[in-house]
Amino acid sequence: MKFVDEVVIDAAAGDGGAGSIHWRREKFVPMGGPDGGNGGRGGSVFVIGDSGINTLLDFRFQPRWHAKSGESGGGNNRNGKSGTDLELRVPLGTQVYDAESEELLADVISSDEKICVLKGGRGGKGNAFFKKATLQAPDFAQPGELGERRQLRLNLKVLADVGIVGLPNAGKSTFISRVSAAKPKIADYPFTTLTPQLGMVRVDEGKSFVVADIPGLIEGAHTGKGLGVTFLKHLERTKLLLHFIDATGPLEHLNTPEGLLTAYRTIRNEIDSFSPELAEKPEIIVLTKVDSSTNVNEAILLFKKFHLTSHCISSVTGTGINDLLRYVIDQIEEIARL
Repeated sequence: MKFVDEVVIDAAAGDGGAGSIHWRREKFVPMGGPDGGNGGRGGSVFVIGDSGINTLLDFRFQPRWHAKSGESGGGNNRNGKSGTDLELRVPLGTQVYDAESEELLADVISSDEKICVLKGGRGGKGNAFFKKATLQAPDFAQPGELGERRQLRLNLKVLADVGIVGLPNAGKSTFISRVSAAKPKIADYPFTTLTPQLGMVRVDEGKSFVVADIPGLIEGAHTGKGLGVTFLKHLERTKLLLHFIDATGPLEHLNTPEGLLTAYRTIRNEIDSFSPELAEKPEIIVLTKVDSSTNVNEAILLFKKFHLTSHCISSVTGTGINDLLRYVIDQIEEIARL
């Protein structure tokens, strides 16, 4: 299924039905009077969180969504039928904006959460409603109100506790496939991850967290280079970041402790340029593929020199994995207490 995380749709709530102008006409009833009924309300537009959906693809192929209008009132004080509400089922993490004003209308973060984004028009009153002692024969009725109409921008930001960042081939996909049931593509070439990957990680009994892996970043990503910057927004809801650095060096000039520090700074610069809020999130530095590296100890000491603590893992052998996961859980719990 193609991953689509932003679409613009035309949406409209239903119009209210018109009130009726009608007069009672019955045999042997000489003073009939007005009996026009009220119009029905128009249907409203709601968004509903659905944990079984993970893309906005359906809205890409159907960009127009209209709720039903209310029916007009009738004689004999018959009120018009209300229009059916329109329910748009969206992935958890979807934000709904007015495409013109950029006003946030809804932020759907819970399963089955239902939020009204467009209100249907009220039905008009029939002439029977306006009858009173001083107005026995009103010959007018109200038209129905128009339903709200907007262009809506749906913006999906996946919900995860932990986000993984790093250069391409830093070992992010291998890690997430080892610690969760997620099955990302793994290969020895850059950009094997083309869309965000989510995985549920269970650490101890009753303790778990959701981790998100996004496509690898490269220098200049915040200006549009590479793939990762397109998906950095999916990390904005996370509680902390795991910054993966290939301890073997993805390029020859990075295969030194100083090169690993350069790799770290490259990604940090891209995050800082993309979003100051994202840059402020707590970060855990993770040196990966330590089973194949000869520079790990020197790299750890170099990071310490700059007051940066690093954790060492190998997703192939399992070295350091459990210790890292327990540390992540501790940090999540600490953040929750703040």
